[in-house]
Amino acid sequence: MGKSSRKRRDGQGVRRGAGSRSQGDAFGPGRARSAMGDMPSAPDPEGLAALVPQLVNDGLMALDRGNGAAADDVAVAFAQVCAVPVARRIVVTHLGTALTDATTEAWQRGWQPADVHRYTGRVLGTAEQALAVDVMSLELQRYATATVDPRWLGQLDELDARVWWAPSQTLLDAHRERGLDWLTLLTRTLSVLHLLVRLPRLELLTPLPGTVVAPRSPKDGSGGADHPAVDERILSRVRQLLAKAESTTFEAEAETFTAGAQALMARHSIDAALLAASDGSPGAGDAPQGRRIGIDNPYDGPKAMLLNAVAAANRCSMVWSRELGFGTVVGFEADLESVELLFTSLLVQATRAVTSAGSRTDVYGRSRTRPFRQSFLSAYAHRIGERLEQVMAEEVDAAAAADGGGGRELVPLLTARTEEVKRVVEDWFPTVRNQTVRTGRDAEGWHSGRAAADRAHLGAGDEIGSA
Repeated sequence: MGKSSRKRRDGQGVRRGAGSRSQGDAFGPGRARSAMGDMPSAPDPEGLAALVPQLVNDGLMALDRGNGAAADDVAVAFAQVCAVPVARRIVVTHLGTALTDATTEAWQRGWQPADVHRYTGRVLGTAEQALAVDVMSLELQRYATATVDPRWLGQLDELDARVWWAPSQTLLDAHRERGLDWLTLLTRTLSVLHLLVRLPRLELLTPLPGTVVAPRSPKDGSGGADHPAVDERILSRVRQLLAKAESTTFEAEAETFTAGAQALMARHSIDAALLAASDGSPGAGDAPQGRRIGIDNPYDGPKAMLLNAVAAANRCSMVWSRELGFGTVVGFEADLESVELLFTSLLVQATRAVTSAGSRTDVYGRSRTRPFRQSFLSAYAHRIGERLEQVMAEEVDAAAAADGGGGRELVPLLTARTEEVKRVVEDWFPTVRNQTVRTGRDAEGWHSGRAAADRAHLGAGDEIGSA
């Protein structure tokens, strides 16, 4: 199924443990303690202003080399300096500026708020994740709302991202007043700064903040968007169906609700394609977009298979960036909405099904729960894909029949859109390669997964495209 993985990271490691102690000796405790020793009890502002960037650089280099002791020494040095009000102002101002500047550069390297939030939690932790959200809120406050992509604003809403501190405060002072000691706060700050400045380059999927220009409404009143808007009424109905599928304990009901949601989304996708081509050229007024969707451990391989299956059934392509914990789905806007909604719901249903299946042991009493679940989820994804493809094919046939003579144009139109998606993927991911994903060898798990998919869900593929 699907396509697999090429390394995407053009920066050095962001985790402390990556690298040997000896490699970090040049930036080790001796260097940091020396810098601390240079600081008088009442530091000269000009001298300190020159020393702070040097210390920050030493801390980042120490983290590059996995030298946690040296990085801790830098945090200790900063914490000691922050005991003096004049010196504290210099430190917190410099670190705050460094954080926001690094965030601006992250946007330019293709990252979006949801991407940074997801990756920070994956690599660091929830405390650093919360600090990163505040940094992003502060950086994005620089731009007028109308000049920020609506998808970014939606991500901020989901993260409850806002500048909650007073304009007269710095970000770090505000966190300090919430009860954090300086050492903890500055250690956390260095970790987040290190992550931000070492983020690899990604594909630029949306306009950068500050560059969005509101479209002028055409005279016909059809709206000025570059592509047909996704009908929120249909999405609301789809969400209701999927919520029912997730909440019911009866597999037959879940199957009915999930299949109904896919049929509704398929019909909406067909209508959007016909609308986009209404001026006579396939894909006119519409173009493939990209969306990153998180794929977390455990069992990230089968989860990627499921996302790939849902994407393929909805005429999208998925490229998996395993090290970064997400898949990039490329397709037309209406199809991307379908993929994200359906994948999220199916993942909930699959997790419930595999958990309900319980644990397993072999004949010697040893646990084989992991291979059982790996096989279960892989088979689930494979079978779901088959069923989704069937629902989509039935909707295409029904739409073609309903359009009478015009229906003959529908299949070539949809084929053209699929080819356009493939061209965009080749352009964005020129070095992507296919690799078979391990599906597991537990026969009971495989058959149980297919049976669960037959009772209630949808997905496809055996290779995953990965960056």
